[in-house]
Amino acid sequence: MANGARVYIASRDKERIGAIARELSNKGGCIALPADVSTLSGIRALADALASNEPKLDILVNNAGAARTSPIETFTEEAWDQVMDLNAKSVFFLTQSLLPLLRASAAPDRPARVINIASVFGVNPPEQDGYSYSSSKAACLMLTRHLAKRLLREHILVNAIVPGPFPTDMMAPRLAVAGDQIRANNPTGRIGTAEDIAGCAIFLASRASGWTTGAAIPCDGGSASLRS
Repeated sequence: MANGARVYIASRDKERIGAIARELSNKGGCIALPADVSTLSGIRALADALASNEPKLDILVNNAGAARTSPIETFTEEAWDQVMDLNAKSVFFLTQSLLPLLRASAAPDRPARVINIASVFGVNPPEQDGYSYSSSKAACLMLTRHLAKRLLREHILVNAIVPGPFPTDMMAPRLAVAGDQIRANNPTGRIGTAEDIAGCAIFLASRASGWTTGAAIPCDGGSASLRS
């Protein structure tokens, strides 16, 4: 928004997303589209809603995610399916559903962009018993490469950001319990900020990354590559 984009945000929580859209509109155009992308019907409804507002889509950010943890002996099918559906399946089917709008934007000198939000736990397994989370994020990374290979011929670039620890709602309970340890374990001695990941997203959304596709860009303070 601050960089000139008209932004649509989607979430299941209609009231919260409306409030966030109103807050972000102070920086530019932001529109809330309530949707549940964990289901195919929700994905298609979101795609239809966007198509009713816009003739094309320049940048798609697949950012929806969930995590569940449980000991291996009690990890349930529900916990597996819920996380895989949102973290991996929705990335593919939302991209598929929005292909007509992405194709309408794409041009050889101005490609459309897909930015997938993966996780450092898709590269290195976590200490916690989040089996479906790490597996889904590893799937997201391979899907990024696969989509990049297929869609390049249509002038659509597909890349992933690989975040480490950030103060998100999902991470909040863990930070409340072990925040000091998480910071100490990171090579930089801190957790990520909004500015850190925004810089990666702006790069992948801009002309600066016009020759970059199929990449997984770490935004983790070196936690995947430098931690022993």
